Amino acid sequence: MPVAPPGPQFSVREIPFSHCGSWFDFSPVIAERTYADDVHLVSHQSGLHPVLRLVPHLDGSRVDTSVTAVPSRLTWTHDAGRIELAYESTDTVRVRGTGLGLRIVAAAPVLTPFSGAYFLRDPVDGSYLFTLYETGRRYRVTVLSGPAVAVEGAQQLGTAQRGVVLADTDTWEVAIEEYDNARPPYRPTLAFDQVAETATTAFAEFVAAVAPWRTDRTPAAELAAYVLWSATVRPAGFVTRPAVLMSKHWMDKVWSWDHCFNALALASGLADLAWDQFQLPFEHQDTSGALPDSVTHSEVLYNFVKPPIHGWALRRLRQRIPTLARDELVEAYRRLECWTRFWLTARRVPGQALAHYQHGNDSGWDNATTFDPERVVESADLAAFLVLQMRELADLAGQLGLAEQATSWTEEADQMRAALLELWTGQEFVIRSAGTRRTWTSASLLDLMPVVLGDELPEAVRQALADRIKAHLTPHGLATELPTSPHYQADGYWRGPIWAPATVLIEDGLRRSGFTGLADEVSSRFRALCEQSGFAENFDALTGAGLRDRAYTWTASAYLVLAAAYEHRRPPGGGNTQPFPAEKTP
Repeated sequence: MPVAPPGPQFSVREIPFSHCGSWFDFSPVIAERTYADDVHLVSHQSGLHPVLRLVPHLDGSRVDTSVTAVPSRLTWTHDAGRIELAYESTDTVRVRGTGLGLRIVAAAPVLTPFSGAYFLRDPVDGSYLFTLYETGRRYRVTVLSGPAVAVEGAQQLGTAQRGVVLADTDTWEVAIEEYDNARPPYRPTLAFDQVAETATTAFAEFVAAVAPWRTDRTPAAELAAYVLWSATVRPAGFVTRPAVLMSKHWMDKVWSWDHCFNALALASGLADLAWDQFQLPFEHQDTSGALPDSVTHSEVLYNFVKPPIHGWALRRLRQRIPTLARDELVEAYRRLECWTRFWLTARRVPGQALAHYQHGNDSGWDNATTFDPERVVESADLAAFLVLQMRELADLAGQLGLAEQATSWTEEADQMRAALLELWTGQEFVIRSAGTRRTWTSASLLDLMPVVLGDELPEAVRQALADRIKAHLTPHGLATELPTSPHYQADGYWRGPIWAPATVLIEDGLRRSGFTGLADEVSSRFRALCEQSGFAENFDALTGAGLRDRAYTWTASAYLVLAAAYEHRRPPGGGNTQPFPAEKTP
């Protein structure tokens, strides 16, 4: 049986080392934009919490090592020896070393009645146990082989160093587990190399399912797949299904639009996991029909919502997952209907045709300049998403034999599209205050998002939007604020940087509007950006540098979606598509 390749190498400063299903990772990132000197075991139950610090040492002193990772193995290397770590399961890792020792100590030295780690040696099996207030979980270190260990701070209160010290005088191996309260003593069933090989195989199978189309023309596909695989957690707490977190850095939640892009990236090869992603926020839909802003292990937030791109996403999921059962489609229809009605009732001023956002956060574009004059606004992007959502409801109702509902949704979509076009000045879409009714324009890419309607827009509108989108296209991709705008900021969140969701939505809209050359260019530049700068939360539009969280799953998913479509579009002979400057008006 052939041995699976180890997969892409990466830095744990950029991408956490973890395993599909696990709620913890190994990384020096211990808080938002906070990097420690040492790799930590970081748990994401009850929030992001550094639990254990792993410190290589030689002759009793900490040593600097080269830390490298592939999907199945994390390695510390020094001239004197090496340490290796591999996941045996979603809650257990094995660690072995030769020539180097390792201190496994509580990340925080202070223990109070409500914070920190209490440490003891368990007299039942001789293991070493940390119990952490912040996560409400236990972390057990079981020594499997090697010389006697030194113990620091057992049963100590207050401020103390707490942990075990593995000597550098011989080869050693330990297991580290995260669990709730109690479990039988740990007993190994596989050798370390077998553990690592099992992880290698698991990741190889994931890549084969998610990106079977990959070639040397899409060189970042495997790493993108690892970002998704390693950020996936098993059901726990409010996370009711296997879920791809946005990151196992500090963005460790599922937001109610991010999940759509992850679902699309997984759909063709892992239909069940993709459907889990799409459905998870809907399982926390409130009585008004609203989706939560975000879901994570220990909290569900409802203070904002996210844009209704779910009809757009469901249309594409149904194309990718033709095996969806009728009961699944009926449930999806019911939930999408309630979500749409929320916007048409709770977020529509009586007597007005268009729904409104209450804050930029509701749009997903938190601080976009669209919202500078006022925050409670009727905007063209929201109307466009609702048109698409109502079209999907009409189509799905027809498929389910609900003829009257299909007709009703078609009529409502037509009315919303007509109201949307009232925001068109002949050159651009305006934003309108939901309260005062005054209007304004901005230099935000968000104002061009109605291109997602494709050929539902008049030809002149499509052409004008495409021309304005070209102005946002830098050598690296679509800037979210026009680079010539006085409000442009290189690291301004939605006031300049390139973002994955905007790229995917606009690329799709351009393609359906007939601007295939421009769509190809948007795709090509974003894919090249990811291949150069990884899968950051967003990117400097002028330099291409990755910004903020550096292992963001919707960025990896956007790469996979665009790369798969690129590979499938290529002609049999492998020729290139026509560049966009030669494109004619559709």
